[in-house]
Amino acid sequence: MNSCAMPKEKSVVLASGSKIRSEMLLRAGIACDVVPAEIDEGAIKQQFLRNGSKTIALVLAERKALHVSRNYSCRLVIGADQILDLDGEIFNKPIDRDQARSQLIRLSGRSHELISAVSVACDGQERWNHVDRARLWVRDLSEEFIDSYLSQVGDAAFTSPGSYQVEGIGIQLFDRIDGNHYTILGMPLLPLLTYLRTQQMVLS
Repeated sequence: MNSCAMPKEKSVVLASGSKIRSEMLLRAGIACDVVPAEIDEGAIKQQFLRNGSKTIALVLAERKALHVSRNYSCRLVIGADQILDLDGEIFNKPIDRDQARSQLIRLSGRSHELISAVSVACDGQERWNHVDRARLWVRDLSEEFIDSYLSQVGDAAFTSPGSYQVEGIGIQLFDRIDGNHYTILGMPLLPLLTYLRTQQMVLS
């Protein structure tokens, strides 16, 4: 049992450096301190590769939340992660323009899944987690379009698996999207808010 039944402060700690995740919380009225978790994501992905993308996303979210929560007594710490799964193959963030171009060529004309996980920890123990999926269909992309797109987005292509952000010009890549908008952005926000209500962190 955790040492405190309820968190001391009416703000959370976000164990992620993702700007979009912190903006999601702030726009929902959740005050947060941003403390990116220093974990070896590559090693974790390799360790759990055979367990599938859902497990990998959840373990990454859990590890982030637990890692940071040990330094923040009686604070709720939120960890989140997202995996891009193309027919069982996991995409990482591209390291350069050539890799981003290669990813977009492979995604062209096909559907893939985004698996987003969120975990809440307190005092080094996980209290709650949730995983959600969305499916996205990329339209047939010409090489000319891909080159033009990458020139327009610049280094932003290197910040997300698949080299896109649907909240920006990346939406032009798609024919169809099925799934919750917040899941696609990288954190299942509505289930998280439901949990935070039980902890008296948001209006009920």
